[in-house]
Amino acid sequence: MNSSNENTGNGKSTLNKRLAWKLSLIVLSGLLFGFAIAPIYDVMCKKFALNGRADSTATAFDKTIKIDKTRWVTVMFMGNTMPGLGWSFKPKQISMRVHPGEITLTSYTATNNAPDSQLGVAVPSITPELATLYFKKIECFCFKQQTLKSGETRVMPVMFYVKPDLPSDINEVNLSYAFYNGVPSADKAGLAASVSGDAKVN
Repeated sequence: MNSSNENTGNGKSTLNKRLAWKLSLIVLSGLLFGFAIAPIYDVMCKKFALNGRADSTATAFDKTIKIDKTRWVTVMFMGNTMPGLGWSFKPKQISMRVHPGEITLTSYTATNNAPDSQLGVAVPSITPELATLYFKKIECFCFKQQTLKSGETRVMPVMFYVKPDLPSDINEVNLSYAFYNGVPSADKAGLAASVSGDAKVN
């Protein structure tokens, strides 16, 4: 009788272990998927211009493009700084009218109000989403990280053009930049600890 109970108990224990392993694998798979979905989504956005995400690489101007002087497109400019970056950031002008195919230069101004130097990374976005395929940047501060010293102000140029084949029903394009802190707080803490450790050794 005891032997039967022991076998039953061992069987239940084995089933419980298997169930625990399966549940652990499901949780682990969910975590891995959660970490992977962000970069995958980012790649898809850049490739197919989804969610208004603009490309952060330079476009060589096609010299065969002709300026369409029969049409005007209004370009609106916006700028924001994300939490963790102590900067003031704004466009030189709120809007401008451009002819499709015409190379245009504008700029943004950034000031570091933090007590120390900070590294910023600008992420551009364009609306409406379809316009992302037709708005091309030749020169932009978003192509590389920007470092500002405490109190430093910098003028950041943007050179762009709108392709003449922009759909005729799109007469306004919004160009927006979000500036993020380019150095994670964990890295800052590690750097501070390293500096502190070196100081103690010296």
